[in-house]
Amino acid sequence: MATATVTTTRRRGAAFLRTAIVLQTLALFFQAATAGLLLSSSHGQVLHDVGSRVMYGASMLYVLAATLAWRPGGGSPRPILYASGFLALASVQVVLGIAHMPTLHVPLGTLMFALSVLTLGRAARGRRSGPGPDVTSR
Repeated sequence: MATATVTTTRRRGAAFLRTAIVLQTLALFFQAATAGLLLSSSHGQVLHDVGSRVMYGASMLYVLAATLAWRPGGGSPRPILYASGFLALASVQVVLGIAHMPTLHVPLGTLMFALSVLTLGRAARGRRSGPGPDVTSR
């Protein structure tokens, strides 16, 4: 009975972690789209500003989800390291955006989107690999 409870807890934690990664990736994609709108529309700046807050919140949610997926299930703490690193990149991204430094802000945003897509792919691959998805061990 205890094993079934741990497995259920681990699955819920992994599902929450995947959801946080999806939200983060979507927020980064939205940021890329609104960055293009900055060049062509007066509404682009407002959308990009709102999107940046959502993206930063999604990065914080990713850290929370990684911690919750690790703690009850006893999985690897490695996703917490990834999530914390991503939150650090998001913090640098915000500072560069506020400082109006597009020569660094744009490439870092591209890198962040690529890393988020890779993490999402890894999480999706872990989901298909068997009965107990374990995105917490990577």
